[in-house]
Amino acid sequence: MCRINGWIDKSEKFSEADGLRMRDAMQHGGPDGAGYYKSSDEEVHFGHRRLSLIDLSEASNQPMLDREAQIALVFNGEIYNFKELREELNKLGHTFHTTGDTEVILEAYKEWGTDAFSRFNGMFAIAIHDPNKHQLILARDHAGIKPLYYYIDHERLIFASEIRAFKALNPKWEENPDWKKYFLLFGFLPEPITTLDSVQPLKKGTLLNIDTRSLSYEVKAFHKFYFNYTISSEQKAKELVQKELDDAVQRHLISDAPIGLFLSGGIDSSLLTLLAKPYVGEHLQTLSIVFENDKFSEKQYQDIIISKTGAKHHSFLVKEKDFKDSIEDIIAAMDQPSNDGINSYFICKYAKEYGLKAVLSGLGADELFGGYQSFNRTKPIHMLRNLPDFMLSVAGVFKDDKKKKISFLQIPGGLGEYLFNRGFFIPTQVARLLDCTEAEVYDLIEQVSLPLFTEKLSSKERVSFVEVNLYMQNQLLKDTDYMSMWHAVEVRVPFLDKQLMNLAYSIHPNVRYNEQLNKHLLIKAFDHVLPEQIWNRPKQGFVFPFELWMQHLKMNPPVTKTFNSLYKSLQNGDIHWSRYWCYLLLNQQRIQYVES
Repeated sequence: MCRINGWIDKSEKFSEADGLRMRDAMQHGGPDGAGYYKSSDEEVHFGHRRLSLIDLSEASNQPMLDREAQIALVFNGEIYNFKELREELNKLGHTFHTTGDTEVILEAYKEWGTDAFSRFNGMFAIAIHDPNKHQLILARDHAGIKPLYYYIDHERLIFASEIRAFKALNPKWEENPDWKKYFLLFGFLPEPITTLDSVQPLKKGTLLNIDTRSLSYEVKAFHKFYFNYTISSEQKAKELVQKELDDAVQRHLISDAPIGLFLSGGIDSSLLTLLAKPYVGEHLQTLSIVFENDKFSEKQYQDIIISKTGAKHHSFLVKEKDFKDSIEDIIAAMDQPSNDGINSYFICKYAKEYGLKAVLSGLGADELFGGYQSFNRTKPIHMLRNLPDFMLSVAGVFKDDKKKKISFLQIPGGLGEYLFNRGFFIPTQVARLLDCTEAEVYDLIEQVSLPLFTEKLSSKERVSFVEVNLYMQNQLLKDTDYMSMWHAVEVRVPFLDKQLMNLAYSIHPNVRYNEQLNKHLLIKAFDHVLPEQIWNRPKQGFVFPFELWMQHLKMNPPVTKTFNSLYKSLQNGDIHWSRYWCYLLLNQQRIQYVES
């Protein structure tokens, strides 16, 4: 796990000092080492900050250079199948001087060219300079777990793992004029939107192939997921899910540095802990967060799993004072604004204090196996959509925040359904908060398009698609990445293993989902190891007492009429705390904690 950056500059305006400044703006994500590369013609520059987890020796430092072909590589992430690839490459005549995955990427590229990326099972953002072909190649993993942003025009290419690196290069970089509208609508910035003008993320499962002479480029997909429904037997699905998840956990435990698991006490984290036990034995380490208010505690469920596995467990008490004292650092950790991420901040902070460099998380299970309430709302949504258009349009006048969101169902297809489930401020509110027109807001919504095939999916498959490609992609993965890397901790997500995801999309929806029991296939596949007390209870999630804590966050000065209205709505329970938090983040220079 690392942080990377680089550029090609035909205008000759940038210097090595600029590259180092970009690189070191991301030092938090790579405290174990730093490297810099410039090509022999000094056109291509790479920067690298290292967090060492596999092959801790200096031999795996980056940028890594092939001495024969002069091919240069920087890489952020992990390739979980690198040992299998290494064995295959050995048989093809390749020799290795390190024991890690970085050199495997380099040799795989030399053997298979850009076809190598489709062979990788992992999370990664990769940059390769091949001077012999006059190519610079950027690639991002199948699920977009690791971030990679770029800017390109006829004079320069600039790329980096974080938006803050672009700001370090040019503090006056112009903002995207629309980002605040998107943020208020979604609670995050949906790809390809960023806070900076013309800076965009590389799409997941794609590569960007740039001609270093002309800066002409091509974007090409190397991996796509398909709903192919080849598995319609529940028994076969259970057997395959058992095998693939167990294999995924084993792969994700590969590390030469201390590794543990987040244990909330829910189905996903409990299952990962149980599956990890045979592979790590007495070295099994788990972490959790507890609160003074028992309402938010899942300790009784965590204790069941700890007792069953004998894990060395450490729980951390988070108090309101900890939240108060950390507000400035939480905001600083955000590479881009998010309506949440605070929970990830604290658990990663404590993982670092506990001495762990990597942890496994259950992220992705809800999206793939139907764990959210959004999967249970398909029928009510269908009924609401049968209402006359004028009734949907006037829903925005309701005082209650949840009822207001009925107006999102005016937006056709899966996007309208998603915003009804997870949207934040409705267009009328966004227009009022940002002093623009509703028409402007609706125009932006239309630019967030979903593939046409999603309308042909079953209702639950469509929910899964938007949860994966909107909520998980743009919020959960981003929150997890920037908060974990702020603390120099790598978070691994076995449920997003490429082989497991491919399997999930091949299971017929009648088998993958169930009306009576969320994540029923996952539960049935592991009912021989997963205690009933864990799965047969109300879903709680990774919940903090934010409702109480947010009431002590205010703007100072000045206090606006809009703020007063939102704060009163929060106090009355008319809006969720996350809506209030979103508004505060737009005015973060004025956030102040007020003692109760």
